Amino acid sequence: MKLFLSSYRFGDHREAFVDLVGRGARIAVIAAAADSWPVNARSSAVTSELTPLRAAGFTAEEVDVRDFLGAPEALEVRLREFDCLWVRGGNTFVLRAQLARSGADRVIEMLVRSGLVAYAGYSAGACLATPTLIGLDASDDPAEVTPTCGIDPIWSGLALVDFAIVPHGGDSLLEDPQVTARTVAALTTAGAQFTVLTDQEVIVVGRCSDADG
Repeated sequence: MKLFLSSYRFGDHREAFVDLVGRGARIAVIAAAADSWPVNARSSAVTSELTPLRAAGFTAEEVDVRDFLGAPEALEVRLREFDCLWVRGGNTFVLRAQLARSGADRVIEMLVRSGLVAYAGYSAGACLATPTLIGLDASDDPAEVTPTCGIDPIWSGLALVDFAIVPHGGDSLLEDPQVTARTVAALTTAGAQFTVLTDQEVIVVGRCSDADG
């Protein structure tokens, strides 16, 4: 299993990402965390991922899970065309719900655990890989889920790692200290293991040492 989990994109470890997925890797951008945003804002968010990935020499394109509602088998076939899934930030609860209602959660978990594709997620995308989304309502609004996805919020992640992630901590430009404190307090009360990531730090699983980047 190969994982690249960060607070913001590559952090300070772009080469660690290249080492993990390979130069020129085929990358599927999943932007479901932005599905509650206005159409133009969501489109800009996708472009903001594709442009730097392509400039870095990767073959990148969006795979919109909404195109595969009721067709998880077709989604699996599509995702097998790629070397890596790049799951961007946004609303973690919307991301989780969109994957659940399309069946993408089960497909992604199977493909990643089997080593068929690498998983790269930042912010909401990184939090999705953890066991729990407890505390993230300090930054992401669960109330956006029902009108966007038609289902209730889900508070569990994919559990690709065994600890929760609090993004945008420390000296991050995007940090709101009150939000970080509320998230940490909720996780502590729940007895959950967690790590706080700055926007420079990443967690890499799948290289020789399976160590933090």
